[in-house]
Amino acid sequence: MEKTLVLNKRQLAQKIDRLAWQIYEQNYKEKEIIIAGIANNGVLIAKRIAEKLAEITNVKLTLAIIKLDKVNPYNDIEVDINEKDYKDKVLILVDDVLNSGKTLMYGAKYFLSVPLKKLSTIVLVDRNHNRFPIKADFVGLSLSTTLKEHIYVELEENVGVYLS
Repeated sequence: MEKTLVLNKRQLAQKIDRLAWQIYEQNYKEKEIIIAGIANNGVLIAKRIAEKLAEITNVKLTLAIIKLDKVNPYNDIEVDINEKDYKDKVLILVDDVLNSGKTLMYGAKYFLSVPLKKLSTIVLVDRNHNRFPIKADFVGLSLSTTLKEHIYVELEENVGVYLS
């Protein structure tokens, strides 16, 4: 299967930097921000955003990892922080690609049982195929694709965003 490069390593880094600045601009008065990444790529993006935020602000940053089944996200969801750690705080939910909205919606739903100061969502690529009533508050790249096309985000080897 042939892949087309959509964002190279440098462009991807620029998108992540811009997303970090947008988070900072919206939350510069906060004492702490929880950045929750949806495993696997969402966690890697969340870590990079947190690294950039640490360069530009002294706001306390807490990284959380969310594990869920992306095919059946209504099954067990695991989060590596306790409710008291994010209660009444700003929480940023991060994933790599927003396709139908199902993963992002179930990820957000998990946190709605506890009062939050604010919940925002970030995706690196929004494919504009939402079937669920959720949108990303911050988007690295909005890319209209056909349903048969696939977006692949590679963050470790051959870093980039690919369309196949």
